[in-house]
Amino acid sequence: MTLRTSTIPDARITDDLSMDALCRQMLERHADTIKVRKPDVAAAKLSRIVESVLRLSNRKGFHATSMRDIANDTGLSMGGLYAYFDSKETLLSMVLETVISTATVQLVLPTTLPAGNQLRWLIHRHILMTEAMTDWFVFAYLEAKSFPPEQRARAVESEKETETIFADVIRHGVTNGMFKTDDAQLDAALLKPLLQDWYVKRGKWRKRGLTPVAYAERVSSMAYATLMV
Repeated sequence: MTLRTSTIPDARITDDLSMDALCRQMLERHADTIKVRKPDVAAAKLSRIVESVLRLSNRKGFHATSMRDIANDTGLSMGGLYAYFDSKETLLSMVLETVISTATVQLVLPTTLPAGNQLRWLIHRHILMTEAMTDWFVFAYLEAKSFPPEQRARAVESEKETETIFADVIRHGVTNGMFKTDDAQLDAALLKPLLQDWYVKRGKWRKRGLTPVAYAERVSSMAYATLMV
């Protein structure tokens, strides 16, 4: 069976994934513990805090970044930081949960998407999502090994959940006679590093002049060439 999948699906993200928007979601999610009651003020300061954590972690690692480092970098007092979270580990959980919850929402397949384009759509969507949130995903990926046990376990679990989303689409393709494989879960696990490479080695692909869509289409072509009947 020859499957025509040359049309690039519309995987554009219409949700606001800016730092401000994501931090406002974080505020809503933790409204019972964050002590700052003025939403605009709270969102602006939380954005400064998260930007600082992502920047400092990229420079010296999250484990080596102290609350004092974050306070100095943001210009906030220690008391100002504690108005948002009670420990560095709590802040880590807040950032990690934002990454995970966003991926969960963004990787839901459109109900009208033809079966033959579902895997291609997922690949494109994943690339576009991580392009919009590069610093967040780099942090979650590079720092996972140094996370405390609870957060490390959650990060590993989330990666498996994402792999399963891709594996289920591959299985669906097998059921419909489009794909052939004896281990969809393994195929998804092998595909995941190619998706992660986009944000982990972003500079390399930028030097090559690759756009997110061009990279996603290259990965899609490789996946379909391997799986198609």
